Parts: sequence; structure tokens; C-alpha cells
Amino acid sequence: MSVLNQKTIAKSIFIEGIGLHSGKNVSLNILPADPNTGIIFKRTDLKSNNIIVPSIFNVTNTVLCTTISNEFGAKVYTIEHLMGALFGMGIDNALVEINNEEVPILDGSAKDFISEIIKVGIEKSNIPIKVIKIEKKIEFKENTKEISIEPANVSLDIDFQIKYKNTLIGTQRNSINVFEDDLTEVYNSRTFCLYEDVEKLRNMGLGKGGSLDNAIVVKGEKILNESGLRNSKEFVNHKILDCMGDIYLSGYRVIGKIFCKEGGHQLTNQLLRQVFQDNENFSIIEIKEKVVPKWLINKIPLKSIA
Repeated sequence: MSVLNQKTIAKSIFIEGIGLHSGKNVSLNILPADPNTGIIFKRTDLKSNNIIVPSIFNVTNTVLCTTISNEFGAKVYTIEHLMGALFGMGIDNALVEINNEEVPILDGSAKDFISEIIKVGIEKSNIPIKVIKIEKKIEFKENTKEISIEPANVSLDIDFQIKYKNTLIGTQRNSINVFEDDLTEVYNSRTFCLYEDVEKLRNMGLGKGGSLDNAIVVKGEKILNESGLRNSKEFVNHKILDCMGDIYLSGYRVIGKIFCKEGGHQLTNQLLRQVFQDNENFSIIEIKEKVVPKWLINKIPLKSIA
């Protein structure tokens, strides 16, 4: 069976925890799903109209997290860490049942999601995967922030840079190959905030479940978490994790090169919306070979490869 066939989790996963922004307790069941299902969220606390598909066009809010909604107003937010874990682990199909509006924050990273996926295992189907291959360079800029995506051979490269006035965070940059690199440090990197912003978040009705157990808090030149950082680029690595989760709202694995400077959820969503406005910007390729030669993907922009 080809490693490029669609995958789901082998057994169901149960997770519970607190929502970072809502402060509410949440229970989550991630269930195996049939090929070509994709990732689907189901709000079990709602009796009807409770299916929400993670799509770039269903994103309704990007303030400090990614929120998706359906046409009836049902929503789920802070989905990016779970989506990043599913994307990085190559999970094509899963049903995510959730009994509240917000995915639990756990420790602020994707580490626990990854651990649970590894624990239950992955089941491969006999149905080939589909990938999105970027055909043209697309850019989006907003003041000092910028993001772009351009063609690549057979990889998804993310080059991310952050710049903060806080000197402890400062300017950090890292680049990864999503399909080939060891992503452990990315998965383990936690969300973060400045101490002086905590009160602002609470005034906005956000961060109600935030604590040193699920976020890095930086006060001046000091990290308030006793354990310190998990890796030297934890701040920018967390942004890469967020970016991976937001990219997966495209519905497929992506072949391209992404560069992002001082960006976040909104910038990534704006870029992807631009990409999908024109069919000339991308190809959706169904891969039916065990090994895909670079020359084939690079030189034949077909909608399907048999």
C-alpha cells in the first residue's frame, strides 16, 4: 500500500481541557473517518446544523486564533494547533466531535495532540492523496507585515520571521520543510504573550483560560514560566505551527514555498483566499504512484496524475 494513500487515525482519541479564550471546560473526540471525508468538526452540544468544515472561506475571525463557522452561525475556534498536528502527521480524514465552541488549549502547543495520534496509530487506505501544487507566486502585504507563496518541486517550505519590540523575544526567524524535517520542536512550541497584554486580553473577553500552564508569558527581560523555553526558537516555531494549521484549511497538503514576516492567522488566510480566487494559481493533483518523480510534479501541471 502506498505511503501516499489517504490516512486516518486507527482508533478514536478522547481529550479534555480548558479553552484558552473561553475559560470553559471542553471535551473532544477525534474519530477515524473514511477516505475523501477530510477533516470535519461536529458540535455535539448542538442538536442540528452542527457540522463545521474547516475551510479558508469559512474563517470568520482571526483575532488571536482561527475561528471557523457554518452558514447557521455555529462556530469552533482556536483550531490551529489541532489542525497543525493533523497536517504535520499526514491525517487526511477525521471527525472531530466537540461539546463546546473552543478546542482545548492543553499546554499551549500541539504536543499532546501529536502524542495521542502516535499512541493510537495511523490507518492507511487504498485511496490516493490529493495535493495542491502552487503554480504562481502570490503575495499579500499589510503595512510592515508580508506573506507570499510560490512554486516548489515536491515540498512545503515555511520561512517565518517575527519581530517584537520586547528585546527578549526580539527578531527570530526559522525555516522548515514540513514533509521532510523533524517537526518535534515546532509541535512542542507554546503560544505566548507579553505580561502587559494579559489585562488587555481579559478586557476584550479573551484569555479567560490562560495561565502559565498553557502559555509562555514574557515580562520585560524575564520569562515567568519556571521551566523557561523548550527550544531556542520557541516563539517563531509556535508561529510556524499556527501557519501549518491555517494552511490546512485549504483542505489538502500543499506543495509550495511560504515566506511570512510578522504575520499571523489573518495574513495567512488573506493569502490563501488570493490563491484560490484564480484557478491558474494552483493545481489539485491526485497522486497514484508510490514514488512521485520530481520531474513529473515539476514539469507537468496536470489536474490529475494517474
